[in-house]
Amino acid sequence: MNALRKTIVIALALITSVLTLQAQVSEKQRISREQLAEKQAQHIAHDLALDDATTAKFVATYHEYQKELWAIGPRPKRAKGNAQSEEQAEAQMQQQFTRSQRILDLREKYYKKYSTFLTQRQIQRVYEIERGMRKKLTQRRAAGKKGGARR
Repeated sequence: MNALRKTIVIALALITSVLTLQAQVSEKQRISREQLAEKQAQHIAHDLALDDATTAKFVATYHEYQKELWAIGPRPKRAKGNAQSEEQAEAQMQQQFTRSQRILDLREKYYKKYSTFLTQRQIQRVYEIERGMRKKLTQRRAAGKKGGARR
């Protein structure tokens, strides 16, 4: 009986330590938006094979762009079903148009900045890579939501 108790205590201790370690690993995997933007910029610069000076300009500019994009805010949540009135639906559409216009204006602003140190083909490639990264992040989020707590 005593050996059984010791075995149970050891098993519980092992399970607890594994869960604690897993929680620490999960916390380490989460990075801030700023760190993510930095990594994305570095990835794009590497993919474009930019020199060190251009990479530094690009990373700084990309980070500024991301900060301004975050300031615009997330997409508003859509109301489910037909519970909206015509006025609410119109207001929501106007919000979406306003947000889209702000993003377009921001992209144009940073296109002009990028044009001072990148070629047009490089800028196109930046947008392609960025779109691909957004798509991957969206897929990961969707997979994480489907999997529940299995992130």
